[in-house]
Amino acid sequence: MPSMPGTLYLVATPIGNLEDITLRALKILKEVSLIACEDTRQTSKLLQHYLIDCPTISYHEHNERERTEQLINRLTAGQSIALVSDAGTPIISDPGFLLVQKAISAQIPVVAIPGASALLPALITSGLASHEFFFIGFLPARNGDRRKKLLEIKTLPFTIICYESPHRITQALADAQEILGLRKAIIAREITKLYEETLRGNLGELAKLVSEKPLKGELVLVIEGFNLAEHNNSTNQEISLGEAVINKMQTDNIDQMTALKAIARALGISKSEAYRRWQLESKDSKDSKDS
Repeated sequence: MPSMPGTLYLVATPIGNLEDITLRALKILKEVSLIACEDTRQTSKLLQHYLIDCPTISYHEHNERERTEQLINRLTAGQSIALVSDAGTPIISDPGFLLVQKAISAQIPVVAIPGASALLPALITSGLASHEFFFIGFLPARNGDRRKKLLEIKTLPFTIICYESPHRITQALADAQEILGLRKAIIAREITKLYEETLRGNLGELAKLVSEKPLKGELVLVIEGFNLAEHNNSTNQEISLGEAVINKMQTDNIDQMTALKAIARALGISKSEAYRRWQLESKDSKDSKDS
């Protein structure tokens, strides 16, 4: 009779302060057969601090495919495994998505052990709207790709959250200012760590500040969402659905209906509703010209 599979635990670990870990996370890390770590050296500091003696194995972007098969085999054989990243919640801009997919396909239980994450502390201390937000992970490293991504999210009415590295933040802010305008924003740096700080202002002010004083450490950028009313007041011109579709077609080099579907997803409406509004805009525009 085959043994019951083990459980894959996705365990959140501290992003700086080692006290930011749950009692449940410590219990799981002590009980599992193996801990899969993005960097075993980094995780060993946490394990030593809490006197946890459990075998570890590396699991990172360079060995993800090979390790996934090994871990699935061990889980299938009945061993339980904890997946951790260097800091924060696993899989959020870190390896692990493939492992979760394979585990689900193999009917292996997958359990989240929630805890620290950089994006939520940055959001709730930003002073920007938190009821709806759009997390995009790291902005693309290449200038052209980054500008394309910023164009894609330009008209989203949600607070935007992204991670950024210290050596790219200056150019990222310059691009964001040019494409998104002088929106309110914050940079949350080194959250929960000794030199934690929050820089506030608009994108232009932050771009100037960072260009004069380079930043170090882990950075989270939170940007105010698109405000249609303010945009109309300042430009007296509303961005129509049709214009948004055209912009999407040009930036992504896609056909009209694919662009309309993408815009519908961004607005949180069905494709049929987006098509109805689009047709109505076209009719209003034609009636206006005829009159």
